[in-house]
Amino acid sequence: MAKPKARATRARSFATASASNKSMGHRSRSIAISAAAALEDARRAGLIEGGKTAHASFRALLSLLEAAKRESGVTSMTELGVLALAMLAQPDPVAAFFRRTRGRLGETHTLEY
Repeated sequence: MAKPKARATRARSFATASASNKSMGHRSRSIAISAAAALEDARRAGLIEGGKTAHASFRALLSLLEAAKRESGVTSMTELGVLALAMLAQPDPVAAFFRRTRGRLGETHTLEY
């Protein structure tokens, strides 16, 4: 039973380290903060803690992997994979809002040209 707690702790420490990495540029820092937020959202949804783990293996271009690691601030392939899955597993609230409100404006909204 210690493994699920260890995974959750690793995810939390990764999120904290990514968000506070002072050596990154502004864009990379904002990506790291987004990554930390994605991991926190996945943790709150119960997607990171507990449960079984599975081995995932795939081939990807080295340049793509290195760029993703550099931009996100992660140092290992495991962290990169967990981050990518966490970002994909949670729906984008802005996209959901746009789908829900497509074609509608507020009653008081006027179009002025």
